[in-house]
Amino acid sequence: MNAERLKSPTGTSIAGPLLITPRVFGDERGFFFESWNQRMFAAALEADGQAAPDFVQDNHSRSSQGVLRGLHYQLPPHPQAKLVRCVHGEIFDVAVDLRCDSATFGQWVGARLSAANHQQLWVPVGFAHGFLTLSEQAEVLYKTTDFWSRDCERAIRWNDPQLAIAWPSLAGVAASQAPLLSDKDAAAPALAGLSDADLPDWPVQP
Repeated sequence: MNAERLKSPTGTSIAGPLLITPRVFGDERGFFFESWNQRMFAAALEADGQAAPDFVQDNHSRSSQGVLRGLHYQLPPHPQAKLVRCVHGEIFDVAVDLRCDSATFGQWVGARLSAANHQQLWVPVGFAHGFLTLSEQAEVLYKTTDFWSRDCERAIRWNDPQLAIAWPSLAGVAASQAPLLSDKDAAAPALAGLSDADLPDWPVQP
């Protein structure tokens, strides 16, 4: 597997998130790859200056085209890191840096994850996460390092102008048309509207 840092739209490398590309073995019968290898994943994180996590839960979501989920994160004592992949269809996956002491605070990285490219996005603690469904349907699997907590869950508005996330346009959908959101995500505050309690002192790795 290969692990690489992603860059923000300004060309800045953001420490933390990693795009994981597995080694795929394919022939006329189909393909095979290791979607999860604890030893290799730990080595990739340690090479990037990160500690290997312990995952406690796997989640599986199905979304129609135009559905946007996010931007979500959890506060201590139940912060979540995620390892995200798309096993059917295609999504645009985003991680936003919420580490107040980070030089890239408020910046984001994004990647197209699909059943075709088999890539995964590692979203560490201290980042908000969200994705937009690009295909007619998409199924997303992601591993988490802590359980969901209603009291700790927070969200940031998907179209916050301060973040200026360049969500891809959808075929046949007007650029002015909003994505399909949950009531909770539609009511999420902008980054500037978060309180100090909503932005704890997340650790910043080199």
